[in-house]
Amino acid sequence: MSTEDSGWWEDRARTVARHALDALRDCLPTLEPITVSARVGHITTVADGVATAVALDQPFAGELVDVDGVLGVAEDVREQHTRLVLLGDVDGVEAGDSVRPLGRPVDVPAGPELIGRVVDPLGRTLDGRGRLHTRRRLRAEGLPTPLIEREPVSRPLRTGVFSIDTMLPIGRGQRQLVIGDRSTGKTELCLDILAGLDADTIGVYVAIGRRSSDAAAHIRWLRDEGFFQHGFAVVTDADDPVGLIHLAPYAATAMAEELAERGHDVVVVYDDLTTHAHAHRTLALLMGRPVGREAHPVDVFYAHARLLERATQLGPARGGGSITAFPIVETQAGDLTGYIPTNLVSITDGQIRLDAGLVAADLVPAVDVGMSVSRVGGKAQLPLLRRLSGSFKNRYAQFLELESFARFGTRLEASAQAVVDWGRRVRRALRQGRGVSRSWEDTVARLLAVQAEGFARLPTDDVDALIERACEQIRRHPAFGTALVDAPSVDPVVLEGLRRAADRIVSES
Repeated sequence: MSTEDSGWWEDRARTVARHALDALRDCLPTLEPITVSARVGHITTVADGVATAVALDQPFAGELVDVDGVLGVAEDVREQHTRLVLLGDVDGVEAGDSVRPLGRPVDVPAGPELIGRVVDPLGRTLDGRGRLHTRRRLRAEGLPTPLIEREPVSRPLRTGVFSIDTMLPIGRGQRQLVIGDRSTGKTELCLDILAGLDADTIGVYVAIGRRSSDAAAHIRWLRDEGFFQHGFAVVTDADDPVGLIHLAPYAATAMAEELAERGHDVVVVYDDLTTHAHAHRTLALLMGRPVGREAHPVDVFYAHARLLERATQLGPARGGGSITAFPIVETQAGDLTGYIPTNLVSITDGQIRLDAGLVAADLVPAVDVGMSVSRVGGKAQLPLLRRLSGSFKNRYAQFLELESFARFGTRLEASAQAVVDWGRRVRRALRQGRGVSRSWEDTVARLLAVQAEGFARLPTDDVDALIERACEQIRRHPAFGTALVDAPSVDPVVLEGLRRAADRIVSES
């Protein structure tokens, strides 16, 4: 650059600076000083994800605070100090750090933008696809919907699991507990339900303090099954702060509530509430609260009740959507009388019990029909399916009772032996592989086949292949096309025609 050009640029810079100063001088008389004051507290002690702060300016319980970049919640507010539950990197918090109240409760992003994403309870993305761009934030621990704004549970939810849709029907807005020992397939069953949901139903998978490898494997499987086209996941792993693990189910429910108020049907799987109860107990012990049975605090029932009460069928005034909850809880050696299991059984609308003995017998999913119940039942079942499955569960339960006598070599009457022969073949027909979801039509055809007269005479080893072939023929039969599966009423003539057609097809198999 020449000397002449350099001088021109210097003159140009001085001119611009002079104009900027003149503009500032013109604006100065119009400026009005505003004073903002905030009382910033500081940390006195910190340990195990819980900190004590002093000198905060009128904090309130549940308020979100900033501890030098780490978020926390004011959990225990006293006159002299406030106990904080940290939601971030606890190793980065030390005594003397400043604490700034944010003036709002813990809130989470909500909206359809969550679909397809993997986030943590605070809405921070974990899938490497950038930040969320939601338009609304909701309080994580919201209040349950008032009864006057709810509707009865009356619409069926297709889980895609034959044994559940026929013998333990579930309605949209129901709270159905999934209970069983470790390694009985509780999580796998719920993942199958999520992966098999109809396209108009939104699924939410909530991993509560799971091992990182397990959570990653479950997310990968769901992605492969196409779940994230109409669902999302809220994930915490075992290494996260205990406060973040405790927050996970409440945050996920708040996200689901916003979608339900838009008219969507949402299914939420909490995996699992045993871990959440442990996190609740840990926080109680760190806070110095009194504990009771099994060292759990006395409010652990309320902690789960206020969560699951938010699952419901909303009325038209609230959008008409629904939240169906599948909380998972683990038992020890099949003991259903444990503190947390009994609490959840009393809160929910039924339970699906998975049995370790059935797993050992290669029956997957290992649903123990005798110990499982749906308190909504036929009220939320398709009319045709309700007519066909009316006696199916009772007959299968009768088989289970008779089989226990047969194991001891007891001689059975011919009628009782016929029930045992039928039940053993039904048990094989109840087996369902991972990722297999039964449509309503397939469920109806399968139910017709297993109740056909010739079903008990089928070769036991060939039941799987024969039942599949029979179902295909039943679905192609003209009588099946005449009976609409989702019709509001059932024509007895058409139903009898279906039964006769199924009897003939199965007998010829």
